[in-house]
Amino acid sequence: MFDINKYLAHANRHLLGGVGQLSELPHWSPKQAHRLAAKEGIELEEAHWRVIYRLRERFDAEGPEWTARRLTRELAEDFAAAGGRRHLYQLFPHGPLAQGCKIAGLPLPQGTFNRSFGSAH
Repeated sequence: MFDINKYLAHANRHLLGGVGQLSELPHWSPKQAHRLAAKEGIELEEAHWRVIYRLRERFDAEGPEWTARRLTRELAEDFAAAGGRRHLYQLFPHGPLAQGCKIAGLPLPQGTFNRSFGSAH
């Protein structure tokens, strides 16, 4: 399991804030998620929370080495019963990774801004 405390102590953590992500993980809370979601035009419901907490679990397990390709595939499998990728994009229209990680207070996985890996940019 990846140790978030070690990650926070990493010298390059200040580089994470470039596209609106929180630059330090301890600043995230469900209340903060509601504020971030409101800025994105999303009203968080139970389905959103399942994705948000799944993203946080994956980051906890993999740390900053996570990749968009693998995470996109895993999320689609995890939420296949609800509709897979289509369901994820209904919840997070600007990309389940780009928008989901932003609301979850996480840095973006490597490759997120590739159109096929979870970003609408």
